Amino acid sequence: MSMRRLLSAAVVTVGAALIYLFTWPVPIEPQAWSAPEAPELTGVYAVNSRLAGFESMAIDDLHGPEAVVTDANGNGYATTHEGWIIRWAANNREAKRWVDAGGRPLGLDLGPDGNLWVANAYLGLQRIDPAGNLVLETDTADGVAIRYADDVVVSRAGPTAGKVYFSDASTRFAAEDAGGTLQASLLDIMEHVPNGRILEFDPVTRTTRTIMRELSFANGVTMDPEGQFLLVCETGSYRIWKHWLAGPNAGTSEVIADNLPGFPDNIHRGLNGRYWVGLTSPRSALLDGMDDQPWKRRLTQRLPAFMRPSVVPYGHVLAIDADGRVLLSLQDPAGAYPATTGAWETEQYLYVSSLIAPVLARYTTDQVGLGEPD
Repeated sequence: MSMRRLLSAAVVTVGAALIYLFTWPVPIEPQAWSAPEAPELTGVYAVNSRLAGFESMAIDDLHGPEAVVTDANGNGYATTHEGWIIRWAANNREAKRWVDAGGRPLGLDLGPDGNLWVANAYLGLQRIDPAGNLVLETDTADGVAIRYADDVVVSRAGPTAGKVYFSDASTRFAAEDAGGTLQASLLDIMEHVPNGRILEFDPVTRTTRTIMRELSFANGVTMDPEGQFLLVCETGSYRIWKHWLAGPNAGTSEVIADNLPGFPDNIHRGLNGRYWVGLTSPRSALLDGMDDQPWKRRLTQRLPAFMRPSVVPYGHVLAIDADGRVLLSLQDPAGAYPATTGAWETEQYLYVSSLIAPVLARYTTDQVGLGEPD
């Protein structure tokens, strides 16, 4: 081939690539926003390896134990990528398949009556009774389909006792339609249009209503022991909200933890005033650098998946108090247990969950230095 033909072919190839990068349709319509500068891993976030030496729990050849709960007797339950709810006896190191919930179950919580509530990203809010019978309780709220049920907590006290609170991470990108929960989350966070919401389901009236709106990927949700407030992780904006359910501030919300060093996922109430937050991945300098330039995010979305921002292996869970103060920061920079979605604390163990791992991680409380908060 002559040099002229080679040059012509190169011009055509480059031209076609440019046309693709700047004009090819993408599923996102990004919104400009102002991302805070990511904090350095110093001070309360100082780098450490306290999550490095975990004990592996087998999960019956499944993977992605997204969330964990235990009952008063120490028996445990977890969700998995394949749709199974697994469970294990107290102090056992091996979980077995229990109920096939279908779809992609994510968040879990046990009610005082022994019912297990499941936020299923593909299906909605489910309930499993102690005998293993599965019921879909709700899949719409205020006339809008629940497209990405993510985390769930049951109120045990106060004026809301018995009600169930859960997140609908994105009303725009359905987890199933996007090809999975991770894929949908990446689309929603790249777009950064706040359409996530927090929902309340009343098992008595069988009604579902929205109590928080306009969250950028509404994710983890938990509650204080008295049923006075919710704590909510807003993944896309790196922050945690407190939403008051009772008292003089009922119906109002405030940010209690802002500019976190990673993407907050699940949040669970622990012991001694602690609330555990999983950071699935460190912040992305590339993503934050495109915050006020939507056109760059559209262009980036046209690149191959391996060139776009995604989860970076780095183990990280935080313990905070009810006002958002960081009490503990447990890390594994090597990411031996990657994509840490959350932690569940008992008197004896700290269980750490993952979006993708083939095992569940368990630590003794002494191993991770748990004690009374300052």
